[in-house]
Formats: sequence, structure tokens, C-alpha cells
Amino acid sequence: MAKRKTSTKTPLNSSENKPNIFAFFKSRQAQTILGTFLILFSAFLCIAFISFFFNWQEDQSALTELANKTVRSKNLLGKIGASLSNFFIYKGFGIAAFIIAFQIFLTGSYILVKKKLAAIIISWNWGLIAMLWISISLGFVHDNYAILSGIVGFEINEYLHAFIGNTGLVILLTFLLITYLVVRYKVTFDKHIENLKIKREERKAQALIENETLTEEKIIEKTPVKASEETATISLKTDKKEKSDVELSLENLQPTISKHSEVTTKKEEITLNVEKKSGPVLKTEVAKEEEKGIEEGTEMDVEIDVAIGRDEEHSTENLANQLVKDFGEFDPTLELGNFKFPTFNLLKQYNESISIDPEELEANKDRIVETLKNYKIGIAEIKATVGPTITLYEIVPEAGIRISKIKNLEDDIALSLSALGIRIIAPIPGKGTIGIEVPNKKSTIVSMHSVISSKKFQESTMELPIALGKTISNETFVVDLAKMPHLLMAGATGQGKSVGLNAVLTSLLYKKHPAEVKFILVDPKKVELTLFNKIERHYLAKLPDVEDAIITDTTKVVHTLNSLCIEMDNRYDLLKAAMVRNIKEYNVKFKQRKLNPNDGHQFLPYIVLVIDEFADLIMTAGKEVETPIARLAQLARAIGIHLIVATQRPSVNVITGIIKANFPARIAFRVTSKIDSRTILDAGGADQLIGRGDLLYTAGNEIKRIQCAFVDTPEVEKITDFIGSQKAYAEAYQLPEYVDDESGTSLDIDISDRDKLFKDAAEIIVTAQQGSASLLQRKLKLGYNRAGRLIDQLEAAGIVGGFEGSKARQVLVPDFIALEQLLENEKNQ
Repeated sequence: MAKRKTSTKTPLNSSENKPNIFAFFKSRQAQTILGTFLILFSAFLCIAFISFFFNWQEDQSALTELANKTVRSKNLLGKIGASLSNFFIYKGFGIAAFIIAFQIFLTGSYILVKKKLAAIIISWNWGLIAMLWISISLGFVHDNYAILSGIVGFEINEYLHAFIGNTGLVILLTFLLITYLVVRYKVTFDKHIENLKIKREERKAQALIENETLTEEKIIEKTPVKASEETATISLKTDKKEKSDVELSLENLQPTISKHSEVTTKKEEITLNVEKKSGPVLKTEVAKEEEKGIEEGTEMDVEIDVAIGRDEEHSTENLANQLVKDFGEFDPTLELGNFKFPTFNLLKQYNESISIDPEELEANKDRIVETLKNYKIGIAEIKATVGPTITLYEIVPEAGIRISKIKNLEDDIALSLSALGIRIIAPIPGKGTIGIEVPNKKSTIVSMHSVISSKKFQESTMELPIALGKTISNETFVVDLAKMPHLLMAGATGQGKSVGLNAVLTSLLYKKHPAEVKFILVDPKKVELTLFNKIERHYLAKLPDVEDAIITDTTKVVHTLNSLCIEMDNRYDLLKAAMVRNIKEYNVKFKQRKLNPNDGHQFLPYIVLVIDEFADLIMTAGKEVETPIARLAQLARAIGIHLIVATQRPSVNVITGIIKANFPARIAFRVTSKIDSRTILDAGGADQLIGRGDLLYTAGNEIKRIQCAFVDTPEVEKITDFIGSQKAYAEAYQLPEYVDDESGTSLDIDISDRDKLFKDAAEIIVTAQQGSASLLQRKLKLGYNRAGRLIDQLEAAGIVGGFEGSKARQVLVPDFIALEQLLENEKNQ
């Protein structure tokens, strides 16, 4: 028989519960104290430095008698101020030492405003370079007065002077200054060169204008223009030189002459107006001696007005890019810019160090090997991985052993181990082993604190990260709700579904700003999600006419689901107008100011619908609930609406084929039968779980066993109190209106009682050819009630049709002309 080998893989013990002094220095309180100290210390140094320049000679004796109380210093900050000043100024960098005080002030400010460490390091690097340059330069200018340059600047200046002389040092310092300005402040000479070119062109143009502008006093000789000539040259002679620079082609100017020229016998002068592209007008006036008749081949007076069309002005940059450059990207979190995320100390910590019992591991290994040996199944290798509640034994069977043979021994192995329930994974995906999951006799609680504070969650770049718990290998399990895209949770009563929902909501509260995600909470049991009422104006969404944000009434659930379908359709219209495929691309485009809010565009937050007990809704509402949920599950992924549905009765009449087809991500807590397990997961195993948050997760591929993170009701209450005490929006996120068939509208509304915005609303509806109150709310900036009354009045006037469920009302008026005619007929009646 092959030699058996047992290896135990154990995670490191958690030290989160032990007092750690470094944790204090990482806290915000310590950062605030440090930042304040640095700012005040910089002021201390500045005062000491200034006082040093007035009293440094008198304080020389005080520096040598630092411990002598009888010796006093004239520095405003005493001997400490004099000593620091002597060190940084006289022995250091002279006047340039003030840069040290300035950099300390900047460092303190950066710490207070939570700037990154990289920004502080970069600032210090540039500051030290500038300080060194100033010190050397002052040493060169005042080489006999070391108090200005400090000993550092003086000595470096002397060293360089010996090698490159005065001229070389000037050249070196100039080069270093230019390099500093170019590299740090991106200074270039392109603009100056361009300005010089523009000024040179302007001077040339001015000189040309002055040379070509002739007054009547300078004209000596004139040349008449004959209509029969194809080309006329006007030779203009002044008292200095002859000009023959203006040559006009009558052939090219014929269209202009035919339109603008006027031929008369009484004209006394000919004016040629030539408008140049650069702006100035050249006028040449030739005086006439006498009037002459208009005959063929004779001289005549012609007024020529020649206009050269200007080029269109072109924008050198995309308008959206210019807006981003001027104002920055749109920040959806700006309205609640001071919002603070919940802190870790709101969550309870437990002793999560996994206790390993070697005797238990060895006993379980022997029983597994013995049981398999009884059925003539040899084991080549076995390894144990200890998790919080489960230990995974990975076995490698000997060659020739059929996997199905081991799989069929699940109950026999459970009997031999006396375990609550074991689960066999044959084979483990991605490994050449068979897994046997055995519950630990002593389980460990996985706290919400440990998974939320893990680097895997904190450094996650997922859109909607959820920290569910820890795997068998004690690793934090984080998934993205945006990629699921919907989650189905099921399990028997008391096995951890409500805690699982709280873990999901807590994860999003710790990661997403109120502007980025909104929750719609459905709680038929009326007690599970009530604590989240405190964050209504931060994170919750609801119908405009509903008082409580947590939905408990079945009728309100149906209305909310249909309203969510309307929201989905409206969002798809926005995506279509923006020519993008999903909400992520849309929001990026909106942040880059490429979408105009005047066209109805807005930043779209993710919406997460949470239903705590789906079976109760199916029993009371049936198809009224199932139909909109199925529609949302099929279509809502791209526009950022995600569903989390939980039920304690995983039967086929509750979790129907339509629901299962659109919920690829599923979580199964412990159930009572294999049939229920197959209903949820399409596989067995959920009936072998041990409860208390033990779950199986699948996203359509392999099944993973996870211990759900535990978050208690007091912890949720602390988190909601922390968020609810901060500044909030004026109201909860408003969903579109939904009016069912029973509500109807009154069609006998008096014309005199119409809203003063009735005509504006009618024009908006006719223009958009879409009759909905949500459109009026956006365009006219109205509340739900007033927009609803306007829709009723429009229906009574025959402008929009009747209610059609989740669809927008039909617009019965095709255009403005028909609308004006309809309103005019009403007045005449």
C-alpha cells in the first residue's frame, strides 16, 4: 500500500484584535494632529529666522551656553530659536532656509487635506533643489558675507569657482535656472516666438499700407481707365518714385463690375476699394479734368467695389474638451462633497484566529482512509486545508479508481466521521484531486469588519463590490454585482439569508457614494430592513407619493416594479440619444461634459432592488410581480438596475424557469432537501450545509463554499446612524410615476381650472411625441403631483391618450398647428 502523507495548510493567525500602536498613527486623528503641528512649527521657524537676521551676532555667546540659564538670547523664540536658525541659516543655506519652513507648512496642509504622499515628496524635491540654487547664487553675489548664502552655499560656490571660474559659474547657474523653470513649470518659448512672428507680420502689413496709401496732394500724373481694355494698369507717380504695383484684371472683376459699378458722365473721380483679408482698405483716387460723353471706345468713370470673402473661423479644440479644461470633469458627488464613509470601528471585531486541532485532523484523515479502504479504494495522497468552519480534505486516489465510486460513498463517509453533513467535490475544478468538505467541531466567526477592512475589498476597482465572506482557504471573497448582474438567494428559515442581505448592503455603503448607488428595499416581513429608513435621503429610491421608503405593501411593490420598468425605458432612451451601450460609458461621457443636461441628460446612479421575501409576493400578487421582475432581469443590466431576490421557499412555482434563466448568480444557504438544492443551484450540496451563514455560491460555472460574514443588527444601526446624521439630499431619489388601471383620470376638468403651465406642457408633449409625467418633471422642473395633474388635464383636452400601463401615453396631436387649432376651438366653444 502506498505511503500516506498528511500535510496541513493553515493561514496565519489574525492579529486584528491585538493592540497595535501603528494603527493609531494611520488614523485620521493622528494625521490631523501631525498636520496642525507642522503648520505651527513652520510659523515657529519663520519667526526664529527673521529674528536671527537682527540678533545673530549678539546670540553667538548664547549658542555656546545653551544649558546656562543666566545667559539670555535676544531671539524672539529664545535659545531654541537661535540654535535652529544658526543651524539652518548660518551653517546651512542662508536666506534660502525659509524654503524649509515653507515646505513644512505645505506638508502639514497636504496631510490635513489628505493629499497623497507622492505629492508631498515631489514638493520637497523641488523645494530642496530651489533652496540649493538660491544658496549658491547668493554665495556668488555676496562671497564675503556668508550669512546670506550660508556655509553650504559659500563652500559650494568656492569649490565651483576654483574649477570653472566666475564666467563658467554664471553660465552654469543660468542653465540650472532655465532647466528648473522648464521642467517644473513647463515654461517654453513657443508663445514668445509666435508673438514675435505676429508683430513682424503686423509691421510689414503697416509698412505696405503706408506705402500704398496716397493722398491727393502727392498725385502728379493720372492714367484713365478705358472700358474697352481688358487690363488696366494705374501708374501712380509721386514726388519721390513711381508706383506701378496695382494691376487690376477687368476680366476677373467683370461679375463684380456688372453688379456694383455705376457708369455716369458727371463723375469726377474713380474710386477703387479693395478689401484685403487682413482688414485694411486701400483707396486710390484719380482726379478727372473734364466731363466726357459716353461713347464706344471713350473714357468713362467707373466705381469698382471689390470684396474678398473672409475664411470661416474654426475652433482649434473640441468644445467638450474645452469645457473639461475650463471647469474640470463633472463631479456627481459635489452636492454631498463632505460626505464621510462609515468607519471600521462601527463594526464589531471577533477572535478570528483559526484554531487547528491536530488530533481532529489526524482522526478525520484515518477515518476517511479507513472507509475508502473498506471499499477497496486506495489513496495515494491526502492534504487538509483548514477554513473558518470547514476543513477541505483533498485526496488523490490511486490509479484505476473511478471517481463515481467515491462520489457514491458520501453518506458512508459522513457516517464514519459522525459529521453533521459532508460534501464531496469530484473532481475539484482546476485540480486533479477529489475534495471532501468536513465541518470543524469548533467553528470561527467571520466578522464583517475583517472582510470590509481587507485589502482585497478596499483596493477593489469593481463597479459594485460585495464582500460576501471568506472561502475555505480563509481568503476574503469579493464579487461584482454589476457583472452578476442579478443575484438569487434562497435557503431555509434561520440559515442566514437576512444576514447575507445586510452584508451585501453594508459592502455597498462602505464603498459607494450616495450619488453613485440607490436602493429600493422591499420587505414584506416589515422588520428586516426597517433600519435603513434612516438613510432614506442618502441612498434610497421610492415613488413620489409614497411616505415610507421601505416597501411593505404588496400593491406598492407592484407599482414600484412597474415604475422601475418606466425608469429602465427612460434610461435606454438616454443611452440611445448619447450613442453608448451601457451606463458606465454613459456616465463617463456625461462626466466629460459631452452630454447636454438641457436635452434631458443627467448622471445615472446604479439602482439595486432588494426583495427580502419573494415567495410572499408571488403568493399574493403572482404574475403582477413576476412579469416586471422578469422584464427587468432580462433588460436592465446595461442601464445599471440590478436585482437581489431572496426567498425561504425555493420551490419551482416560486423560482420559475423565467426567473432562473435571468439570475445566473445564485447563493444557496442550507435547505432541507436535495430537490430544493437543485432548484436553486441546478446541483446538489446545499442540503449538506451546516447553517449559520454557511453557503454555496455560483455564477454559472463552478460552485464555491463560503462562510458568510456576520453583521449584527446593532452594527447596521450604528452604520445607518452614522450616515443619517450627515447632510443629505432634499428628498429620496424619485422614481417615475406609475398609475394603474383602477386609478383612472377625471375627464371633466374645467378649462378655467387649468394649470398656468398647461400650454407649455402641451407644447413639450407634442414636440417629444411622448406623453409622460416624468418628461414634464424634467423639462418644467415640477414635482410629481403637479406633473400628474397636467397629464390629467392634457388627457381631458384630448392631447394625450389614456393610461397604458408601463408604456408612455399616446400623443393624439401630431404637430403645433393641430395643437393651436385644438386650443382655439376650445376657446370658441
